[in-house]
Amino acid sequence: MREKRSNWQRVEAVIKWANMTTNYFARYIGLARGENLYQIKRGNNGISLDVANRIVAKFPQVDKLWLLTGEGQMFSDARLRGAQIPCYHTDVERGIAELGHLEPDSYLVVPQAGDCDFAMCYTGRAMGPSIPSGTILLLKAIDRDAIIPGSEYVIVGRKIVTLRTVRTSPEDERVRLVAGDRENYDDIVLNINDIVAVYKIKGKLTVTN
Repeated sequence: MREKRSNWQRVEAVIKWANMTTNYFARYIGLARGENLYQIKRGNNGISLDVANRIVAKFPQVDKLWLLTGEGQMFSDARLRGAQIPCYHTDVERGIAELGHLEPDSYLVVPQAGDCDFAMCYTGRAMGPSIPSGTILLLKAIDRDAIIPGSEYVIVGRKIVTLRTVRTSPEDERVRLVAGDRENYDDIVLNINDIVAVYKIKGKLTVTN
């Protein structure tokens, strides 16, 4: 089995393919200086979502999932690797209620991702280590009657939008929305009738900064 390339090896592969120097490549993708890339080379930083987005914006042939994780191939090929998933570079708790008015910023090709509808970032802290800030979520719209207690969902309510684990409540007409970091975040009790939309988390792509 072929060993995955390191963060820098993946960036370097794109730089060499583009036939650029590291400093010129950094400027070309909109970074103020090459130091951002040299920090990746030294192993001090991973490939952030911002850097990956900048690279893919200039070189759409490069597969963003491969760039971020090393999984798959350097170049996108939806026919070989699966359907393209619309990806929005906005925080899920801020942007999902406006989904109908947004245009995808890019597309992900994720092997065996299932029937997810789109991807969004999570930049919150409430879910703790189970969903770290910066995670890309693969999401599927479901009916609220299909909620399975104990699973993680993005819940759009009449007055709140939040990512939580859904738990049962002593009152049948309500649910508890539980944070991963329960020391710092309280449970939210929500009337089921106040739930406008539900999105099940079908997958998570954790980006190491």
